[in-house]
Amino acid sequence: MANKNSKGLGRGIDALFSNFEDIEKIDEKTEKVQEIPLDEIRPNPYQPRKTFDDSTLRELADSIMLNGVIQPVILRQSSVKGYEIIAGERRVRASRLAGKTTIPAIVREFDETAMIEVAILENLQREDLTPLEEAEGYQTLMNKLNLTQVDVAQRLGKSRPYIANHLRLLNLPQDVKLMLQDGLISMGQARTLLGLNDESLISELAKRAAEEGITVRHLELLVQQLNNPGDVAKKKTKKKKETKPVYIKESEERLMDKFGTSVQISSKGEKGKIEIEYLSPADLTRILDILEISLDD
Repeated sequence: MANKNSKGLGRGIDALFSNFEDIEKIDEKTEKVQEIPLDEIRPNPYQPRKTFDDSTLRELADSIMLNGVIQPVILRQSSVKGYEIIAGERRVRASRLAGKTTIPAIVREFDETAMIEVAILENLQREDLTPLEEAEGYQTLMNKLNLTQVDVAQRLGKSRPYIANHLRLLNLPQDVKLMLQDGLISMGQARTLLGLNDESLISELAKRAAEEGITVRHLELLVQQLNNPGDVAKKKTKKKKETKPVYIKESEERLMDKFGTSVQISSKGEKGKIEIEYLSPADLTRILDILEISLDD
C-alpha cells in the first residue's frame, strides 16, 4: 500500500521519473545558455553516486578539450552560494579535468524535493551504481520523501524483496561496506555475511572471503557452521553425498536469491519439502514480509 504521505510530492515521482529524458531539453524561447564558472558549481547534495570511473572521465575530458561541452548542464541557484548540479555532473568533472574554467549551463528553479527526486531517481534509472550506492539511494528516498519500501518498489518497477535486500546492506560494518563498494566482495557475499549471529565476526569473515575468493555457497556453509557449531559433528557422522537434479539445484539458487538466506529442497518421488533458514526473529519477520504474510491480521 502506498504511504499517505507520498501524495504531497508536487508533480509526483511517477511523472518526473517518466520524463527524465526531458530534463535536459532546452526551451530556446525562454531559456538562455550561460557560461558559469566551474568554481561556483557544487554537486547535487543528494547525488547517490560516490565514485566515477576515471578512464571514462578522462575520455570525456579529452573530447571536451577538442570539441567543448556540446550539451549544457542543468543547474539551480544554491540557497547558500553559487550553483548546484541538477543534471550533468560527469560533464562538470570532465571539464575540470580538461582545464576549463567555465561550462555552458541552463539555470532552472528546482525545490528541495525535486532535487532529491532528480538526483536519486535519474541515477537509479540511468547509471551503473554499486549495490551500496543503490541501497543508499533507496534509503534517502524513503527518509526524505516519506516513502515505504513498497512505494519505492512501485515507483522504480522493482520487487519489494529486491529493495529490501539492498537496504539490508546498510547494516554491514563500515569496513565491509568499503569492501563491497570497492568490489572486493559481491552483494551475494555481503548478504550472506549479514546472516552471522555474532556480528563481530562479519569483518573477519569478509576479509577471508575476499582474500580466498570464497563462493557464496561456501560462505553460507561457513556462516551456518559459525552459527551452529554443534551441528558440524552431527553432519560428519551422516556424510552422504546427495546428488540433486539440476532443476532442484536451480530452484534452490533462485529461492536463496529471493529470500537472502539458505534454502534446501528435498524430494521423494513427486513429493518434496522446502526448508527456508532464518537466523533470528527479525530475520523470520523479514522473510514473512517478503511472502506478504502479516502476523497482525
